[in-house]
Formats: sequence, structure tokens, C-alpha cells
Amino acid sequence: MAAFLGNLRNTVVAGFVLAIIMIIAFGALHEGGFDMLLWQAVLRWLHVVFGILWIGLLYYFNFVQTRKTPEIPAELRPAITKYIAPEALFWFRWAALFTVLAGIGVAILHGKDYAANVFTFGLVSAHGTYRGGYALMSIGIYMAIIMFLNVWGLIWPNQKRVLGLVEADADTKARAARIAGMASRVNTLLSIPMLTAMAMYETLYGVSS
Repeated sequence: MAAFLGNLRNTVVAGFVLAIIMIIAFGALHEGGFDMLLWQAVLRWLHVVFGILWIGLLYYFNFVQTRKTPEIPAELRPAITKYIAPEALFWFRWAALFTVLAGIGVAILHGKDYAANVFTFGLVSAHGTYRGGYALMSIGIYMAIIMFLNVWGLIWPNQKRVLGLVEADADTKARAARIAGMASRVNTLLSIPMLTAMAMYETLYGVSS
């Protein structure tokens, strides 16, 4: 068992195998079987898994790496810039992409009316009634999209210069570090109300929407 769990790939694959078994069990017990609602649930699960990875790494960068790196002796910092940060940024940016894609998938499978409402602040409704909860959900969604655009448009391109993955002089690296750092802080700021919107909406309106 120790040898098995000592391999991350084995651990993750086993976890997903168990998850698939759970999904099959839910499909067997769900009165609609493997209908659209069940696949919506699968996409929501993926949305949560990728979201945990994305926001978890965002918080790691801001609460741990960025704060503690200045305390690390200069001769030891290459261990972060050459090994840890590039790997973390790989999972970070792709988790951001798949979180957004899975979230959009959830909205689409929830139905055209729901998708139209949560992407238009509740201004479009087949029922002709306005619901403020949709507007709050829209705010959360667009915060997440801004965060995603920051990851791919600002953080990753500038981090490539900082880490030496793209050739740049000292001044360019310093400027890139500031831009990436500020974009990351913006994402940290937005993540808190974004998660509030998601959690509050699903608790108060999710079942009936």
C-alpha cells in the first residue's frame, strides 16, 4: 500500500476510478438514470475538482510562495524558479481553463433559460420575470472569467519571462514580476466574492432554478 500511495499517478487514477464507480452508482439509483441531469451533476463535479486545484494553487502562490520567497537565501531560490513554480503554473493555468469550461457546460446543461439568465444578470427570461439571484450569480461568473483571462493573458505570459522560459533582460523581468504579482493579487481579491456568489446562489436558488 505504501508503494502504491507513494506514486501520485497511481493515487490520482485510483481516486478517479472510485469516482467513476460513484457516478455509475448515482446513475443506477437516480430515477432518471443517465439523463441530462446526471451529466450536469458530472460536469458540476468536474467544475468543483478543477476549481479546487485552480483556487488552491492561487492561494498557495499568494499565501505561501510569494510571502516566504524573500526569506529564502538567494542561492536556494532557483529550486523554486526552476522546479516548483513552473510545475505549479502548469497545473494552475490548465485547471483555470477546465474550471471555466466545466462551469459553462453546467450552465448549458441546466437549460437555455437558466444559461441565458446567469450570463445576462437575469435580464433574459423565458418566463418574463426578473430574479435578482441570477444577477448575483452572473457577477460571480464574470469574476471567474476575469480571473481566467488574468491567468492566461497576464500571469502566465509574464511568469514565463520571470522564470526565464522566455528570454528577457533584467528590467523586463522586474516589470513582468510586478504585472504577474498584481494580476495574481487581483485574482485573490476576486476569488473571495466569486466563491461567495457561487456558494450562496447554489444554496438559496440552485434546487429551484
